[in-house]
Amino acid sequence: MSTDQGQLTGRGLDGFYRAGRRVLSRCQIRVAGREPLAVQARMVGADLARFVGTLRSSPQAGPDPDVVVERTRHADGTERIALHSAAARPLRLPVEVALGTDLADLGAIVSGNAGPELPATVHDCGLRWSSAKGSSTVTADPPPADALASAGLLRWEFVLPPGGSASIELRVRPDGAGPVRAVGRAATSPLATARAVGDDPGVEALLRTSIEDLQALLLRDPTHPSDIHLAAGAPWRCGLAPAETLAAARMTLPLGTGLAAGTLRTLARTQLRGQGSQSGMIPAPMRDAGTHLPPSCTGTEATLLFPALLAEARRWGLPEPEAEELLPAAESCLTWLRTTVGDGTYLPDPQPGGPVRCETQAHAHRAALLGADLLDSFGRPGAAELRQWAGALRNAFRADFWIDDLGGGRPAAARAPDGRLMSHLGAAAVHLLDTGLLGGGEQAPGLLDKVQTDQLARLFGGPTMDSGWGLRGLGVKEAGHNPFGHRSGAVRVYETALAVAGLAAADYEKESSALLRGVLAAAAVFGHRLPDMYAGEQRTNGSAPLPHPAACRPAATAAAAGVLFLTTLAGIRPDAPAGTVTLRPVRSAPLGEIILTGLRIAGAPFSVRVSRLGLAMVEEAADGLQLRA
Repeated sequence: MSTDQGQLTGRGLDGFYRAGRRVLSRCQIRVAGREPLAVQARMVGADLARFVGTLRSSPQAGPDPDVVVERTRHADGTERIALHSAAARPLRLPVEVALGTDLADLGAIVSGNAGPELPATVHDCGLRWSSAKGSSTVTADPPPADALASAGLLRWEFVLPPGGSASIELRVRPDGAGPVRAVGRAATSPLATARAVGDDPGVEALLRTSIEDLQALLLRDPTHPSDIHLAAGAPWRCGLAPAETLAAARMTLPLGTGLAAGTLRTLARTQLRGQGSQSGMIPAPMRDAGTHLPPSCTGTEATLLFPALLAEARRWGLPEPEAEELLPAAESCLTWLRTTVGDGTYLPDPQPGGPVRCETQAHAHRAALLGADLLDSFGRPGAAELRQWAGALRNAFRADFWIDDLGGGRPAAARAPDGRLMSHLGAAAVHLLDTGLLGGGEQAPGLLDKVQTDQLARLFGGPTMDSGWGLRGLGVKEAGHNPFGHRSGAVRVYETALAVAGLAAADYEKESSALLRGVLAAAAVFGHRLPDMYAGEQRTNGSAPLPHPAACRPAATAAAAGVLFLTTLAGIRPDAPAGTVTLRPVRSAPLGEIILTGLRIAGAPFSVRVSRLGLAMVEEAADGLQLRA
């Protein structure tokens, strides 16, 4: 991480990180005693950045620079520094690289407690730093002519002929650590390299960059290396975050079921066992829920997402033996759901005295219906009970969670323990539209009736929630609204994607298309590498979305959302066990013609074209896969 100047200064978050520790905080270049003038900084890929600076070899040489300093920085801890001369005479260029580190944890850095730089020692072809927390080493190729441990300096002197070049490669690595191997670059990557082309030039870049980001975030389970899952995002969440990892795997099902399978197997091994009230849960941390509600339990969300992902992965073509292997873990999630609800109607908050949350009921309802579908498919008991409870939940929710007002009403965000409805309008209500995929290309029913869904679509399509760049986390008129509040007003790309897909599936194309166009405009500003959130400021002529200082970029849910945004336009609803696929494209074709190639259904390539008239045509599919009307 660095600023666009390219120098790692040791200030703020600057540095190379490995496993949450800053192994190098300072890497500053001086050529001929001066810092290069930064002229460009560009992300070349999700894990690669290029910085270009210039120098004038002599102040008397006029205004034109004649030395270019190019730094190519890779997330694996490698930096290549190249010097290029355009001078008409040979140049003698002394180069100094000042290095340092504090070996601080990311949490300490964020809280301002990083501590001082550590003293260096000369080691091999570079420098080494040690503390009680560990050690790190920087090596250089070619070896420096001089290494000064006290100043943290490596020095070279190059003689460049006219038009000549020279380069230095630095490698930073914690002691005892091997080279980083990027899972997504291997032939075993579970993600298909799909492509998008169309009338809107942004679709190609969005899908390509989203897949690059997803590949860069792939991790292997260290105890089961064949199982691959996503890290939540850089820099804050470089490990497994169960709810976000499941949500991202679900959105990437059009790229194949391998990621879903690896994610489910990894999380099944973490599932709580025993006889206690938490038996069957996927453990996960609490998460801030904004200004109106106490923190929510992402373990509840992950536990309810598990059977839904397994059921939908099977529809996309997860092989039956793999699905059956995961079925006991899904049944344990569903047993936990029914046991926790007990004789009641609603799934309660895990915290004593906590509210009954709207989005939790939406997750639970979807898990029950898709879980029942899954149980039926394998001849397992319990499906009828789940459907019966889901029906009772629907009937109660439509009466108990709807607030009538002069504007047409809204769903309550939660019910307090005393029965009071919490009326703030936020993006969490989008989960009411994310009902899930059943067999035969049918969407599962939702918790809202048709009139209530009409009203929610109207609210999401209005300026209170639609910022012009995407869906705000909290309505602009609500108390506590903050355009930078990550749960109270910022645009969260994941929730915007669910809104786009849910509104399109329910035939609210105007509202869906407006949100889609807004987030694609934001994506262009972010170089089509969407962060997980950005400020919910209202879009105006000539404005641009404001980055959020605490956003992850790349982020698993934002990158996966790029896949969902574009596949929503084709309305792909597969049923691989039945050998069919249903297409429900967005008829208004908000981006004009779009062609998606290299997707996967039933493990085989799948390509589809949506015309400017909103008609979808399959151009490539697995043998025997039938188009269902």
